[in-house]
Order: sequence, then structure tokens, then C-alpha cells
Amino acid sequence: MAQTTWCIVACRTSGITKFVSFGGGYSNHLHALGYVCFQAGWHLNVIIRGDYRANPTPMLQDLHRWGAQIHYVTKATYQRRNDADYVQHLRQQYPEAMIIPEGGSSPDALAGVAEIVYELTQFYDMLLLPVASGGTLAGLASNPKCPALRAIAVLKGENYLESLVSQSAPTSATDWQILHDFHHGGYAKTSAELMDFVTDPQISPSIPLESVYSGKLFFAARQLCEAGYFPLNSRILLLHTGGLQGQRK
Repeated sequence: MAQTTWCIVACRTSGITKFVSFGGGYSNHLHALGYVCFQAGWHLNVIIRGDYRANPTPMLQDLHRWGAQIHYVTKATYQRRNDADYVQHLRQQYPEAMIIPEGGSSPDALAGVAEIVYELTQFYDMLLLPVASGGTLAGLASNPKCPALRAIAVLKGENYLESLVSQSAPTSATDWQILHDFHHGGYAKTSAELMDFVTDPQISPSIPLESVYSGKLFFAARQLCEAGYFPLNSRILLLHTGGLQGQRK
């Protein structure tokens, strides 16, 4: 949700009070954006991939309660979210609104995410994080002071995710790579092994996890450690990007 935070910072300085954004039924970005708009009295239209009207997720129920206007579209329509013609159509439909990309991955947001590196208080050889829309990874990769990055894909998106990050951060200043073996079936999909991990009483009390984002990250980290992926004595930092709301049923 780091990208969302930085989008809001930019909006507060511009005087904009109407927004349009995109996401899936469990989107952390939309959840954060919806709450901020509710608190600030701003207008929000969200475009959701798929039709959840018969069984809205807890995230969508929150958006409805917070007054967001929810628009369900087909996967084919959703795939056009970055097309110039479709974006122009939205600008005509919502002339006073700021259109925020999926995941909050705007240029302003990426610049803000890059500053996370300056919050580190000690040296790390590598930073691990989950990746879905690619914004956090792209922002961090643009900072030359960032450690090496290994992103855990939480959805089926080999090559697609790499393309998203490369488009957002074409002049990457640090070593980054996306690992695709830990999505457990796809976005918001899970497995018995993953659920056992995120509910393990030896883990969950001290590090709250959910199965959509952070659980896959920490599960992958354990598997990689056991497989000897990291060089001996490596200092590894895991970036927990939030998303506990996605664990609700």
C-alpha cells in the first residue's frame, strides 16, 4: 500500500477531490484509497476486475460502506485499463477526477516508494517483497542505494510482471528479480500448506500474516532459506507491505 500513500500525498497538494482507480476484489490499494477518501469526504469510483455482486468480498463491502461507487467490468474490459483510448474515455466520463493506475503505481508514488530505502537503519544484502502490480518493486529498483531485490510473485504473471516493472522503472539502478514459484495457484489463491503456515501459532502471533500477499512472501523466504538460495551469512530484510484485510472471508 506504499504507492497508495504517496498518491494521496500528491493529491492533497493538488486540491483534487475526485478519483478513479482500478483493482481486483481483494485490492489493498483500493482498500487504502477508499478509506482515505471516506475520511476526507472525497469522491471515489472504482473499476473492479470481475463481477462480485453476488458475493462481494469484505474489501468490496468496506468500499460500499465508505461510499465508493463500484463498477464491475469483464476481464477483457479490465485489460484495457492502460489503453490510451480507454483512459481518455474515463477522463471524459469523470472530467474532474484524477485517474490513479492499478496498485497506485503513478510516477509520484514510485518516487515516494524509492525513499523507503532511506529508512533502513543497517546494511542488508537483499530485500524481499511481494509483487502484484509492480509499483513497489519499480520504485525501490530506481534507487541506486537499494540492496538487491527479490520479489515474490503473488499471482501467475511470469514475463508480464517483469514487463510492468521495466516499463515503470526503465533505468533500474539496482539488481532485481521476480520469483514465480510461490503464488500457490494465482492471485488470492491459496493452498493447505500456505494456510498452515500463516496460521502457525509459532509465527502468526508475532508477525501477522495473510494468504494473499505477506503470507506468500514469508512462506517463500522460509523455503528459499531451506533450499540454500541465499549465500551463507547473508543479511535479508523482508518488506511486509500490509494487506491483512485480505485475510477476511
